[in-house]
Parts: sequence; C-alpha cells; structure tokens
Amino acid sequence: MKIHRKKRLINVLLLSLLSGAGILMVLYALNSNLDYFFTPSELLAEEVPSNRRVKVGGMVQEGSVRREDSIISFTITDYSKTIDVSYTGIVPDLFKEGSGVVVLGYLNDGKVDAEKVLAKHDENYMPPALQDK
Repeated sequence: MKIHRKKRLINVLLLSLLSGAGILMVLYALNSNLDYFFTPSELLAEEVPSNRRVKVGGMVQEGSVRREDSIISFTITDYSKTIDVSYTGIVPDLFKEGSGVVVLGYLNDGKVDAEKVLAKHDENYMPPALQDK
C-alpha cells in the first residue's frame, strides 16, 4: 500500500471514530435529561425506579390539598386511580382543587416527591383584566 493511501485510510478511520464518539456523547446527554410522562394509573402499574425522574399529570382531587408551613400535599387523579404528591415551595396561581396539574419529581414508596408543580388551564383561559371588560 502506498504512503498517501495509508495516510488517507488512517484519516478516514480516525474521523469515523471521533464522529462515533461524539454521537454517543450526545445520545447519552439526551438520555440523562429525559423525563417520562405518566398518568397515575400508568405510574402505579409500572415498575419505575426511585432514581428516575417522572412527570405525572392529572386532576387535583377535590378536598385533598393539605398545607403545613411550606409543604403542600395533594392527590392527583385520572378518575381511575390516585397518587399522593408532596411539594415544598410555592405553587402556581392557577393551582386549585379540581384543576389540571403536571408534577415533576421522583416516585418514593408509592408517593411522588415533587420538584416542580405546573398548573394547567383550559384553552378558554382569559386574564382577569380582560374578563371584567
């Protein structure tokens, strides 16, 4: 094999190896930031490890919101099954019983320890300033 062909082959192999390593690093980074979305029925039916962050969506069950200092406990339902949620912090203004909610957190002994609570509104939402007019 001639010298220039050998150098070209080494360059192509090196470029392929570096490209493959770069693709693997990007895929690993994307996988580590992946959150799985569940309803309470799906979450209770599956085996989810406690170190896996999940999103749970549903409706806040009527009469389930309990506040103790800065800890808020409530129950999310999909009208089939329910799951308890504990959150430390301030919830969004739209958070209330009977409204839609998505929580981001970790499953721990059949209960979700939430890091973030996102309140959902329907598509007919109108800001209070515009409702009065």
